[in-house]
Amino acid sequence: MTLRVLCVFLLSGWLSIYAAALPIPENGPALRIQGSNTIGADLGPALVEGLLQEQGLLKIHRETPDTANEQRIVGQTAQGQRVIIEVAAHGSSTGFAALKNASADLAASSREIKGSELLALQTLGDLKSPAAEQVIAIDGLAIILNPANPLEQLNTEQLARIFAGEVKTWEELGGRGGAIHLYARDDQSGTYDTFKELVLSRRGKSLSSAAKRFESSEQLSDAVSNDPQGIGFIGLPYVRQAKAVAIADGASQAMLPLNSLIATEDYPLSRRLFFYLPPDIQNPWAQALATFAQSPQGQAIVATSGFVSQTVQAMSVAPNALMPEGYQSLSRHAQRLTVNFRFAEGSASLDNKARQDLARVLDYIKRNGKTERAVTLVGFGDLKDDPARADLLSKLRAMAVRRELVKNGVVMREVRGFGALMPVATNSADEGRIKNRRVEVWVY
Repeated sequence: MTLRVLCVFLLSGWLSIYAAALPIPENGPALRIQGSNTIGADLGPALVEGLLQEQGLLKIHRETPDTANEQRIVGQTAQGQRVIIEVAAHGSSTGFAALKNASADLAASSREIKGSELLALQTLGDLKSPAAEQVIAIDGLAIILNPANPLEQLNTEQLARIFAGEVKTWEELGGRGGAIHLYARDDQSGTYDTFKELVLSRRGKSLSSAAKRFESSEQLSDAVSNDPQGIGFIGLPYVRQAKAVAIADGASQAMLPLNSLIATEDYPLSRRLFFYLPPDIQNPWAQALATFAQSPQGQAIVATSGFVSQTVQAMSVAPNALMPEGYQSLSRHAQRLTVNFRFAEGSASLDNKARQDLARVLDYIKRNGKTERAVTLVGFGDLKDDPARADLLSKLRAMAVRRELVKNGVVMREVRGFGALMPVATNSADEGRIKNRRVEVWVY
């Protein structure tokens, strides 16, 4: 599927998921979803309920079988026939295993598919193709302290050492208060999985056994806000009375967990949530659910479920002295869209999320009358030995996005490259370099 065709497909798909009703099997579930508990606990079922409503089904409800972390979402046709969709949420890796043994039609994952999984599933088609790999939401964590704690920011290396129990007192961080008290979610929590993946595992560390574990996000947040020596990590909706601190990664500026910075994936503790659909064994319900998840209605469900939607909005950016002068000028006169275009690893090609975002950006530009010289693209990259090369590569990335927008009738105002300036992640790791290779969209 070409990029232009994909954009048309997505934009038209948002308006009408499927013209005809989806087929209902005589026996068994219409769709089987397995994988991430971050998605499967509530977001996945909520999206399924939205699709069933879109299909005109009645008496939609959830049923809980005897097995933990599994649900059935059930609807009924006007003729009284039950439609069942099964959701099993036992972890991202279980979704890919279920695709391999044909016990699932769709894998929900809170991480990108691994190379070994891609190879094991190659008989099902290319699971890295744009139609197969669907980013449905962005997730982010807040690091919370007691409101009286004077610390305003931490970096990811400090976080790893704190939660591994290597940094034991607030004084070691330049603060005060004595011993650090750790608060964490339990092992079954998707929030814990996120923190482990983004902070601990990347630095070869494990959570300290001294951490107090909580099943409830609300209880964890309240415990930290009542403990002057406490620190915890929590999903965005659960900061409550605690104090969220800004987080830096490598040489990046410290960033607060704002929805806009998570939507652009600049905030260090942000990650993508995926649906994976085997392209060579197609279940129409799986395809319909993925399309619904990308729609404005689906993204509204993403937001109400506590995650960050991919709906494109314009935001004002306050200029500061750490920005290059050209970027400061841009921020004074234009607004930035809540999306960054990023690129496939080791490639100048847009990654699959960027391909989906292209349709959303085009929709925003056209709906808001920005097709004639009202859009500026700004490219960034990772650190190179030759700054001139970094500048050139950053502008070439912006030109790659420009080509796609021009194909769809957008006349650009300007294309700029800022090289390796303003990193959002460390350049000492592959994941950070990939995050730094990005293109921002600004509108006048």
